[in-house]
Amino acid sequence: MAEVPSLLSRWRRFYGASPLHLVLLLGCFALTGYVVFQLLAEPLLVRILVWFAAAIVLHDLVLFPLYALADRALTSAVRGSRTRPRISPVNYIRVPVLAAGLLLLLFLPGIIQQGAPTYLAATGQTQAPFLTRWLLITLGLFATSALLYGTRLAYAHRQARRRAEPEADEPG
Repeated sequence: MAEVPSLLSRWRRFYGASPLHLVLLLGCFALTGYVVFQLLAEPLLVRILVWFAAAIVLHDLVLFPLYALADRALTSAVRGSRTRPRISPVNYIRVPVLAAGLLLLLFLPGIIQQGAPTYLAATGQTQAPFLTRWLLITLGLFATSALLYGTRLAYAHRQARRRAEPEADEPG
């Protein structure tokens, strides 16, 4: 007699994912609904919506094509190099660039010292260190990524030598 599918397998076949996925998705919708409900009472709602629409347009029509083109150029340069590396450096470049870009986006008002009087009044500090700190963090991200890539290359080279050594020891 054929086995009766369990409730979970029937659920996965019907829904396409685990029940936890649905619970998390419903939680996200609930949080979004709460935020929208809170924004309805906001007097600057129109300005928020205009800013949000402009951010979508700027990202989708300007930024996405630019970083997709940069990523295509990076992968093409690695693929087209004369000495094709065993370990691709692409992700070791992508990750620090992405992190530095997100940090720049997050701290851009401080870096360009937008709202300097308000920041000074609120904190008693200037925004002068923002640019230097962002540059140092970016340098650290790239240095860490280069160190990890070098370590990975050295490990791969050592593994390749270990595999080649027994072959050299065998009489031919």
